[in-house]
Amino acid sequence: MIAWTIYITFGGAVLALLLPRAFARWIALVTAIAGLALGAVVFVDTPIANLAHFTTIVSVPWVPVLGMNYHLALDGVSLTMILVTGISAVSTVLFSWDVEHRQNEFFFWLLLVVAGCYGVFLSADLFLLFVFYELVIVPKYFLIAIFGSTNKEYGAMKLTLYSFFGGMLVFVGILVAYVSGGSLDLNQLSQFDFSPQLQSWAFPVLFLGFAVLAGIWPLHTWAPTGHAAAPTAGSMLLAGIVMKLGSYAGLRVAMNLFPQGFQMWSKWIAVLAVIGIVYAAAVALRQRDLKFVIGYSSVSHMGFVLLGFATANALGVSGAVLQMFSHGVIAALLFAVAGRMIYRRTHTRQLDALSGMSLSQVMPFAAFTFVVAAAASMGIPGFSGFAAEITILIGAWKTYPIAVWIVGAGIVLVAAFTLRALKLSFFGDKEVEREIPERTTSTRDEFNPITFPEKIGACMLMLATLAVGVYPKLLLDRIMPAVETMRFLK
Repeated sequence: MIAWTIYITFGGAVLALLLPRAFARWIALVTAIAGLALGAVVFVDTPIANLAHFTTIVSVPWVPVLGMNYHLALDGVSLTMILVTGISAVSTVLFSWDVEHRQNEFFFWLLLVVAGCYGVFLSADLFLLFVFYELVIVPKYFLIAIFGSTNKEYGAMKLTLYSFFGGMLVFVGILVAYVSGGSLDLNQLSQFDFSPQLQSWAFPVLFLGFAVLAGIWPLHTWAPTGHAAAPTAGSMLLAGIVMKLGSYAGLRVAMNLFPQGFQMWSKWIAVLAVIGIVYAAAVALRQRDLKFVIGYSSVSHMGFVLLGFATANALGVSGAVLQMFSHGVIAALLFAVAGRMIYRRTHTRQLDALSGMSLSQVMPFAAFTFVVAAAASMGIPGFSGFAAEITILIGAWKTYPIAVWIVGAGIVLVAAFTLRALKLSFFGDKEVEREIPERTTSTRDEFNPITFPEKIGACMLMLATLAVGVYPKLLLDRIMPAVETMRFLK
């Protein structure tokens, strides 16, 4: 049944393009809700014991001569990613409810991105996974290049070129696995013993190819630029689920197929992860554009995912998967506030300009939402960010205790730039703004009120981060058994 998330979303994309403009947003909303509902039903109905292994749900010959199959499978890790994709998709459509410019095309590209993500998370055939993975790049480009704002052509092209560079490395790694292992089936390849010599160079090629999309330092520069250039929906999808494609595929494919190669390179992954966490947080502290602050924040938080992977123990890797869910929800919420609630009404993202507008008084709901998102992003207990990061750090302490001490500095910087962005955007002093010639507005009456769809989308994301923060066992019980069956664990 979970396979229908792909078919329904692709079908919805086609209908949104072909039917009259008045139906586009409703088709997108119904499609996104259907995908989330299917994921939720499978999440509730599937016994936890059945999620320990990557179990086949669909397998049909595709190109038999080359051994390619339309093969989909599910375990606790992929189900968690399906769930965050559904949540992000519904909230993204709600925050795009009043899009007027080329509405049919907008929702067509949006649903194509979502459908491609569903496909990646369910693929159990290497070539099929690669097809879905590359399929996401094209609609990403058009979403940003057509509907974006700041330097949209540059941001779209930079993101696309980085993605294709990573895709080239991924394709080389897939060819090596296919030629050496004689199969494209992920379950079969995960049982094949590749030679240590091959793994020593094939793993970094394949993992780096996927990690580009996950925002690994120093190949992260596309992320803040792409986030800032994208429309709100593009930023929410990019940070919420598209960046997770890289980290998920790195775990599912590179680490699981080449475990000895992973053990050889895991220390370097940890080094890059720690640098990414601290460096991106430090850069975020110096940004004046709110979207750039959140963009660098995403790079920093994805560093925790890579650090969790590098621990090579069940706790750290499970924490990394939980962080993928958590960051998907929190980043989507932050970009929704910055791009839709603030920028749409004030026409600026500059913190200096926002600091003189007293937005907490004129947009109290937006202020409340941003406070919740900021608390979750800083890892305050009770939110999903805390549950994920503490799990990763405990796992990391067992393997790289020094890294935990260094990451502590990164956590302090995360709190610093988050509180700075929160204060300047919503709780700034009017006196601070005296150097700015004019303000966009200063009274509640001059703003368009926060719309009902925006409130529903924000509440949905806030509920998700709170639910997982209060009861992380809900996801960890499904993630850990699946992680424990992977063969790269120490």
